[in-house]
Amino acid sequence: MKLGEKVTLHCQKLEQSLQYLELRFNRYVRLCGTIFYIVQTVLYTGIVIYAPALALNQVTGLHLWGAVVATGVVCTFYCTLGGLKAVVWTDVFQVGIMLAGFLSVFIRATVVQGGINTILNDAYKGGRLNFWNFDPNPLQRHTFWTIIIGGTFTWTSVYGVNQSQVQRYIACKSRFHAKLSLYINLVGLWIILILSVLCGLALYSRYHDCDPWTDKKVSAPDQLMPYLVLDILQDYPGLPGLFVACAYSGTLSTVSSSINALAAVTVEDLVKPNFRSLSERCLSWISQGTSVLFGVLCIGMAALASLMGSVLQAALSIFGIVGGPLLGLFALGILIPFANSTGALTGLLAGFVVSLWVGIGAQLYPPPPERSMPLSLETYGCNSTHNGSNWMTTTEIPFSTSAFQVNNVVRTPLMDNWYSLSYLYFSTLGTLIALFVGMLVSLPTGGRKQNIDGRFLLTKEDILFKCDIFKKKKHVLSYKSHTVEDGGTDNPAFNHIELNLTDQSGKINGTHL
Repeated sequence: MKLGEKVTLHCQKLEQSLQYLELRFNRYVRLCGTIFYIVQTVLYTGIVIYAPALALNQVTGLHLWGAVVATGVVCTFYCTLGGLKAVVWTDVFQVGIMLAGFLSVFIRATVVQGGINTILNDAYKGGRLNFWNFDPNPLQRHTFWTIIIGGTFTWTSVYGVNQSQVQRYIACKSRFHAKLSLYINLVGLWIILILSVLCGLALYSRYHDCDPWTDKKVSAPDQLMPYLVLDILQDYPGLPGLFVACAYSGTLSTVSSSINALAAVTVEDLVKPNFRSLSERCLSWISQGTSVLFGVLCIGMAALASLMGSVLQAALSIFGIVGGPLLGLFALGILIPFANSTGALTGLLAGFVVSLWVGIGAQLYPPPPERSMPLSLETYGCNSTHNGSNWMTTTEIPFSTSAFQVNNVVRTPLMDNWYSLSYLYFSTLGTLIALFVGMLVSLPTGGRKQNIDGRFLLTKEDILFKCDIFKKKKHVLSYKSHTVEDGGTDNPAFNHIELNLTDQSGKINGTHL
């Protein structure tokens, strides 16, 4: 929390998280951070677009790629025209739709299965309620430690330094409101997570003796929940559509904020520094154009997502491979006083190369079954017709594979140890390597000789939550010569579409001319 708070520097009115890198190091570090952020966000957004298209394809029969294109076009349209305000207001309604969709599925599944106790008992007997796996082996796919440690690094990179989130903090009226929004988000995240888990347990209870994936009734594991919806809600008009809307709500929220952030970062970091003579109206048009461009690019990335196996694992892997080194870069600047630009660039590249190496290796050579700990999936309850007779079968568990996977190879120690690292640790690996390599390189390259403004470092005042009491009034950290007011949602840092709206008081969206 404090790391992300220091990055956003709301009281100093930084316009975006990546601007901190230039103030702490130099312009080249900021540029590298911008490129990494763009790559990460485009890849992740492609995965997010692909996920609900699977649900729509399963429920309605609409062609998969038609659903992908439609999703991308809708998100790009209202994000381009409405900016961050459109993103925020649509998020408000989408949260309600998500909750309604989850509740409808879980309540109906509970009724069909005969109560919550039946669902929990089936899950317990099937080994789906394993909270006490404290195996410290980092090669095991899911344990208590991989989820806690790996998840901490992954979510810190998302909520601490990711521009898609930081732009929301900056849009708040004050630092207090930014903190409050995070606490509210935490409660909402818990609710969504609990409902997702309960729906997953209901799914297992319904098909514990006849797995649709093993029985070839669905083409991908990510289509299991839509299959359940059609099974238990087909007699209730509108509810299958509500589930599709639920799946799309999460996607529209993520994609729209990502496209908005990509456009803002591109204009601020790539266009403005190189074309200083452009007017605000021209920048507004460029921002809208880049929104459309990134929307098309994200739709194209959805094709790559279809080749990466599990949607959730692919998304978290992207955050780990690219977001981990970025988190290490920010941590280096905030925590290490002697870190310099040479160490920052070297650490960022080293963390990215190593995490990318592991990530690609894991795609090509997935870990053996004993490392991924697959649980049994049964089909003895499935009555299938074959050559005119009924037969029952128990099939070996199918494994989710990617198109990149290399089969029929002799496994080496590198594959069994290095490439078998849990995908949840990709972010941890990238962060730590970026941090430690940056420290080691900074020491012999003059890191101790530089004078760093204490406002760019994490201090005891920040840790004690008393920033305003311990600190005297300081100058605004801004490239502009004037004072920036509390911009609220009109902050020009992330919404260039509104920059051409000038009122009679000589202000442009909260900023004095």
